[in-house]
Amino acid sequence: MKKNSTGASRQQQCNRRQFLIGATGLLSVAAMPALLAQADRRYNIGIIGSGNMGGAVGTRWAEAGHQVLFSSRNPDQLQTLVEAAGSNARAGYPADAVAFGEVIFIAVPYGALPQIGDDYAAAMAGKIVIECGNPRADRDGPMADAAIAMGTGVASAEYLPGVRLVRALNAISFVEVNNEAHRAGELIGVPIAGDDAGAVAVATQLVSDCGFEPVVVGGLARAREFDRGTEVYVRGLTAQQLRAALHL
Repeated sequence: MKKNSTGASRQQQCNRRQFLIGATGLLSVAAMPALLAQADRRYNIGIIGSGNMGGAVGTRWAEAGHQVLFSSRNPDQLQTLVEAAGSNARAGYPADAVAFGEVIFIAVPYGALPQIGDDYAAAMAGKIVIECGNPRADRDGPMADAAIAMGTGVASAEYLPGVRLVRALNAISFVEVNNEAHRAGELIGVPIAGDDAGAVAVATQLVSDCGFEPVVVGGLARAREFDRGTEVYVRGLTAQQLRAALHL
């Protein structure tokens, strides 16, 4: 089911609210009214890393009605991506994305994350940051092995102090984002982990807006359960299959 330019369909809005109501492990009763009220908000989203994954996810969010700023050290090279994403998209430098975004999506090779933290963590403090990098020792060096051993969610939190961090969208490929979003029948499930209930709720909406079914796994410590190399990583599992595999 495709969404039109006005955002989520009525059924998707209903599904999202039902999901939030059911996520009792993370959302307190006192927090529920505020979270439900913002469940269909449109956000300004800054994207750091506008390659295959950042470009694909950002395009889906722009199609859903969010304002998206793709960023690069060479933003003039992003014009084709911006034109394809439509009128809700623009381009700038990473600092522009950080300043613009209520939500920041980081989609860079994992080895670049420490530098992102050094450069922008202070400016991102208090903002919701969705991070989807996957450590690979053959590309990122020894820090990748350390991150996998620690669990990527916990490791990412150390590199990005002060942000409202969520791990999500790392366990699907950009090919799935391009070709399988909003597909007919059961949607592909996307695992989500975070320690901040409000940030998790926003990430849940954005995963849904991207065309997939959100599956909250738990806090950042549980993000290791859908790290690269696990049995659920880039398997195209439905939400039901994902919950079964992760014993949720």
